[in-house]
Amino acid sequence: MELINAIPKDLITFLLVAIFSLLIGLSQKLLHSHKQLPEHTFGTDRTFTFIGILGFILFRILPGNPALFMGGGLVLAVFLGINYAFNIQRHEDHGMTTIIIALITYCIGPLLLTQPTWLVLLIIVTVLILTELKESFTHISQKFDKGEFLTLGKFLIIAGVILPIVPNEPIFRDLGLTPYKIWLAVVVVSSISYFSYLLKKFVFKQGSIILAGILGGLYSSTATTIILARKIRKDPESRNQYVAAIIFATAMMYLRILVLILIFNSDLFQQVYLYFLILFGISSIVGLVILLYHNKEYTTLNPELTIDNNPLEFKVAILFALLFVTFTFLTWFVVDRFGRPGLNVLSFLVGLTDIDPFLINLFQGKSRIVMDVIAVATLQAVVSNNVLKMIYACFFSTKRSRVYLISGFSIIIMLNLFFVWIL
Repeated sequence: MELINAIPKDLITFLLVAIFSLLIGLSQKLLHSHKQLPEHTFGTDRTFTFIGILGFILFRILPGNPALFMGGGLVLAVFLGINYAFNIQRHEDHGMTTIIIALITYCIGPLLLTQPTWLVLLIIVTVLILTELKESFTHISQKFDKGEFLTLGKFLIIAGVILPIVPNEPIFRDLGLTPYKIWLAVVVVSSISYFSYLLKKFVFKQGSIILAGILGGLYSSTATTIILARKIRKDPESRNQYVAAIIFATAMMYLRILVLILIFNSDLFQQVYLYFLILFGISSIVGLVILLYHNKEYTTLNPELTIDNNPLEFKVAILFALLFVTFTFLTWFVVDRFGRPGLNVLSFLVGLTDIDPFLINLFQGKSRIVMDVIAVATLQAVVSNNVLKMIYACFFSTKRSRVYLISGFSIIIMLNLFFVWIL
């Protein structure tokens, strides 16, 4: 340590400037050698190293006075501008990436002298990564259509613009219902749906039937069940795969609900997380057994099976908000009038509709309900929803697949009812 402390700080800074500038230069040379940059691109390893050293020298000569550094930067910018104009005139090259990287390299010295080391390292690593990912970004951009940024804009509006400005004051004192809680529920569900949409759109676009069930379960297990069940009639040879995918969609539903519980009610999460993990695990095992039973090779996903519908339509968000408010009033009324028996009946009935608004209302509501009752109501709503999915799947599929569907769902439903009983 004494030896390290004896090394002048300026020497260490100079060496770091040279190393970081050289790394950036080498990354540019690597791109040049792989022909991702044109032959006439400005500078490579030594050029960028000298630019970084020049910035360090000019900033260090007059400590506290950046005039010399600014002047040197201006001269460098002029030379880079001349090079840029020459490339446009002679080679019709309009790219400015190399010029911007050269200016960043020029600033490494002042950054090391004035800013925390972690920040400088973050900048260097970011430059290196973005430089190496040029080809990857090209491939990604080719997957985007004009509607993707509109979808992203909608998500940013829902999560980043509307949510922070809505008031958090209760509309009705007894309910504890606030505009913020209503829209927070919309944001959370939309985020999960958008994440599933991005995975299906860009990561697993040509995935298997099983992946369609898994990713669809993150979005809507009921809708996924109906779509997959209908496909069994068109492709009866792959019925085991479709049935397994339906079961996997239900398994992902348990995982999605567990995430919602974690977000809105940490105390309830501590009480029920083990039950939901077991239900997720058993459902996955059931799906895996059905998949491996007399199954052939995995079928590639039919393009018609991929659901690329925009999950962030504002009318869907408004409908979810209205359902959330409706279930809030309905839950309050039922609990106030009929107590726990009324909530038990309501939870089973709600399972025949969209259960997310009802469940989120329970998780973050201010109703006079003990945690055990909320846990039971949650599992009961899931039971009736699973019964509904089993009926849908049997109705839309074929006769031979119904044996697997009824067997698989029965195991899951019985285990779910067992957890309701022990709670």
